[in-house]
Amino acid sequence: KDDGVIFISIDDNEVSNLRKICDEVFGEENCIGTISRATGTRMGSGSRGIARELDYLLIYSKTDTTLLRKLPMTSEELSIYNQEDERGKYLTRSLRRTGGENRREDRPSMFYPVLSPDGDEIFPFAPEGWESRWVCGKDTYEQLLADNFIEWKKVTKDGQERWQVYQKHYLNEDGKESSDLWTNEAGNKKGTRELNALFGGKKVFDHPKPIDVLKKIIDLGANKDEIVMDFFAGSGGIGQAVMELNVNASKNLKAILVQLPETIDDTEKKARQNRVAIEFLQSAGLPLTIAEISKERIRRAAAKIKEEKPEYEGDLGFKVFKLDSTNIKPWEVDFDLTERTLEDYISNIKSDRREEDVLYEILLKYGLDLTLPISERSIAGQKVFDIGMGALIICLADAISLEVVEGMAKLKEELN
Repeated sequence: KDDGVIFISIDDNEVSNLRKICDEVFGEENCIGTISRATGTRMGSGSRGIARELDYLLIYSKTDTTLLRKLPMTSEELSIYNQEDERGKYLTRSLRRTGGENRREDRPSMFYPVLSPDGDEIFPFAPEGWESRWVCGKDTYEQLLADNFIEWKKVTKDGQERWQVYQKHYLNEDGKESSDLWTNEAGNKKGTRELNALFGGKKVFDHPKPIDVLKKIIDLGANKDEIVMDFFAGSGGIGQAVMELNVNASKNLKAILVQLPETIDDTEKKARQNRVAIEFLQSAGLPLTIAEISKERIRRAAAKIKEEKPEYEGDLGFKVFKLDSTNIKPWEVDFDLTERTLEDYISNIKSDRREEDVLYEILLKYGLDLTLPISERSIAGQKVFDIGMGALIICLADAISLEVVEGMAKLKEELN
């Protein structure tokens, strides 16, 4: 989509190279920023005197007009908006500039008098007595005053009452912008504990991302009804994060997880390190691949949600697709046709393919959503597939009678 964004996680070793590659691929103007995240784990201790405790999230968009979404505010953050008027909740901050560049000489045009409710001229002086400045120029102040964004309060200092001027800052119901420094988020150890808990305390995968971090990334990049794709699924954390957001935040997200069937190294050198994962997959009769761990994690996360939220009626299932060649036999015979050759081509479907394989190839070629509900029906003794409540009705039997055709037409009419 034109408002799509990509988040790429990387450590200190390659972040500079990745930034150059992304600038080349996506364009420098589409770089939204880089988030530094505290991992909570010291890496490389003793390596030239610096232990690394950060990794990085590079964020790029498809177009330079794309903005990240606001994050929900915590109850603590909301509590500071402790005043309210007809516009809503707000907090006040001093109109005098504090912090850096807060002297008159830094911005001379922002040193001017404003009138207090008593009609006295008030200048921006620091408590120490030197000339400071306001946060805005005079024209902007006049506009803020006219729009009722200025508030005066009487304060007592050194035993004397005097007027102090403040600017109103209203609560943004959409949330808050993200910082580029994440220090309060869960560390990598929590990600490991979360995954281990799903697998009965067994460590089947190294360095999974914490679910809270993944959910925060999704909140920044996706609306309530979007597609979230993880190009390197690993343990399948994004799948779990999407399900939890759908359940707990009333979202309607869909996830696509891509993971090569990368074999878990069971060589003598690595067997001890990967022993738990290997034993688990073998006991379950599953192939020794990372993809199998991804799938099993999502199954277990869904089961956990069902147990904790039995009232939830949303979709917690998933489908698995594997890249393969077409189900259709290519016509690749020479001119020396034989009876055996012709017999091989009586059916144009490869012998090792199921009806479901052909069905999904048809969906792809029709451009239909692979997440559409598919149900099986029986018409005149033949299996018939109903895709998307009548969007498409298919029978893939070798021989289809007139009774089957009429039954399919009647079913189509009933569903529509």
